[in-house]
Amino acid sequence: MEYDDSAAAREATDRARAFMEEVVLPAERSHDGGESVSRETIADLREQAREYDIYAPQIPEEHGGMGMAFRDVLPVFEQAGRSLLGAPAMRVDAPDEGNMHTLELVGSDDQQEKWLRPLVAGEIRSGFAMTEPAPGGGSDPKMLRTRARKEGDEWVIDGHKWWTTQGGAADVLLVMARTDPDAHPYAGCSIILVPTDIEGVEIVRDIPHLGQSLVPESHAEIKFDGVRVPEENLLGAENAGFDIAQQRLGPARLTHCMRFSGMAERALDVAKAYMDEREAFGSSLADKQSQRFSIAEAETELHAARTMVRDAAERITAGEEARVEVSMSKVFAARVVQETIDLAVQCCGGAGIGRDLPLADFYEAVRAFRIIDGADEVHKRTIARAAFEDTDPAEIGSIPRFDG
Repeated sequence: MEYDDSAAAREATDRARAFMEEVVLPAERSHDGGESVSRETIADLREQAREYDIYAPQIPEEHGGMGMAFRDVLPVFEQAGRSLLGAPAMRVDAPDEGNMHTLELVGSDDQQEKWLRPLVAGEIRSGFAMTEPAPGGGSDPKMLRTRARKEGDEWVIDGHKWWTTQGGAADVLLVMARTDPDAHPYAGCSIILVPTDIEGVEIVRDIPHLGQSLVPESHAEIKFDGVRVPEENLLGAENAGFDIAQQRLGPARLTHCMRFSGMAERALDVAKAYMDEREAFGSSLADKQSQRFSIAEAETELHAARTMVRDAAERITAGEEARVEVSMSKVFAARVVQETIDLAVQCCGGAGIGRDLPLADFYEAVRAFRIIDGADEVHKRTIARAAFEDTDPAEIGSIPRFDG
């Protein structure tokens, strides 16, 4: 399919595709299924990504990236998504990608030097600590309970987080906390940078979870007990945490959509190759009409998802918040990708659920997509609220009303 991508986007995507075909996919195929790759393997892939001039394309050059525009980087993210090794290799992997973007947007010069540059270089890791165990903030972030109070020139943080992706391995956390308990949470929360090696930060556990096994990933439960950090660790303005988080989450949701779209495309590539070769009941699986039509529907919906994401990205680039368009993209892409990967597994039969192919890892990885960065129901709520904002009574003026 041809999309309205710029020349710069197409050139970068060509380099990303070459990197995936020549380096990443061979590395993935040579790895034993069911085992995680080492940090050394990822570090080596990152060095090769630099050689292909495709490392951290979304980050400004002064911080160690390539300085590509947000709209232009989307098809590169899609290429990265074709293997679970692609995103960490190109340094477009969550949660660091979103955290780097946040530091780029609102971080001070000192914060960017201390945290952003090492993050881009892959020297440190980060986590975004927002979600809390019940009855704290989850899908309804207004229920946030973690507090931070000012004492002299320090912030003192008390609270409890979980599902902090990469939290157990992180060097620094972006912690969302209530800093004005008398204000509405949307106007009374801040983001504070908290190193994980200081007193009072307790990594309780890495939560056992459904997920892929190729790239090490964790979701941590973390407690903060009288944690003290300097006042200069406040990220952005005080009490502007939700505004900052929204700036982070909108683009991050779209980059997630593109990475997972790449995963779905790869799943279809695997399925079609298998169907072409595998014969049953007198012909190849690729000749069976039912499966051919299912593949056609998946290709069509994946094309629609890509188009929706690009439209939302163009609106953000133009300065719009695009909350409805982002929510539509997130809900639709998550469903399409999940259904596409499920179809690919089904088409490959026993080979699909084995780990000689990447499909089993894809299948386990994609289920979380309908929850992370806002559950389906949260995004549908946003879409429905906008849909009912401006109803016109004249549209039903001709129907009779009860007259008794």
